[in-house]
Amino acid sequence: MSEVQLQNITKSFGAMTVIPNLNLTVPDGSFTVLVGPSGCGKSTLLRIISGLEMPSSGDVLIGGQDVTLEEPSKRGISMVFQSYALYPHMTVAQNIDFGLRLARMPAAEREARVAEAARILALEDYLDRKPGQLSGGQRQRVAIGRSIVRHPKVFLFDEPLSNLDAALRTQMRVELAQLHQSLDATMIYVTHDQVEAMTLADQIVVMNAGRIEQVGAPMELYDRPQTEFVAGFIGSPKMNLLPGSAIGQEEVKTVGIRPEHIAVTGEGGDWPAVAQVVETLGADTVVYAKAERIGDVTVRLPGNIRLKAGERLSLTPERANLHLFGHDGRRMEVVQ
Repeated sequence: MSEVQLQNITKSFGAMTVIPNLNLTVPDGSFTVLVGPSGCGKSTLLRIISGLEMPSSGDVLIGGQDVTLEEPSKRGISMVFQSYALYPHMTVAQNIDFGLRLARMPAAEREARVAEAARILALEDYLDRKPGQLSGGQRQRVAIGRSIVRHPKVFLFDEPLSNLDAALRTQMRVELAQLHQSLDATMIYVTHDQVEAMTLADQIVVMNAGRIEQVGAPMELYDRPQTEFVAGFIGSPKMNLLPGSAIGQEEVKTVGIRPEHIAVTGEGGDWPAVAQVVETLGADTVVYAKAERIGDVTVRLPGNIRLKAGERLSLTPERANLHLFGHDGRRMEVVQ
């Protein structure tokens, strides 16, 4: 049992409150991703769970036990940082089992745990190498291996892929997903990258200014964002957020429509527009257009559709896929 519960957590630095009264449950065995823009409080929250930061008030429970006042080493957690934090003079094997040696674990058990972690992470051929002889992705796997050997209740990841290039990030996302499946462990992962959140998580927590905007499965947040902030943050390209007048709904502050839910027709559409930039991405074509009266609109089309900048378009939103938001920024009923 490794459920994590945060109860009435607040965190202030002097007069500045960065987390005001937050409650969250991370289910046992879940891959939960905390996502949001820089400065939203997600890394602070992770540090509170780890014990590296004390909450100003509230309680942290892991596996039903109150660990609010416990040292990090006694919480049954293991943390993987953005910077890898490997010892350059040690081999991969020595880096992985460093914490076990500090805990004075018998050598035979240490060797067995290192061998198990190396097998899971495909590091068996690299155990005698130094970190400087490894790629960025391999070094990240060593940092993860150092966590695995401790057999923690909860894995914590603080933007672990942000130092990698695009190709390695994609590869490591796959490897992290496979790792979660094989270990069946509770994982809490912090990122500002909503693509990482969508591809890795079974539960996403969207944060904004220290508050939780919405918690749910990736496609739940994508298909039914509960606030205008979530609508604009989840999805790539971003959801179009337009004035309510775009659909003749003056009482609506904002109407949202995803780029793939806008059709391009020859004539007679709702929004006359001109293509400004056309990106041909292979499977998709993304068009950034300027529509009369409502401004910038992004449209995602099949890759076989060829358009040119300057071309006049007629755009029609799928009304069944409109998202309406009131003046409080919260979701309203969708117009059919």
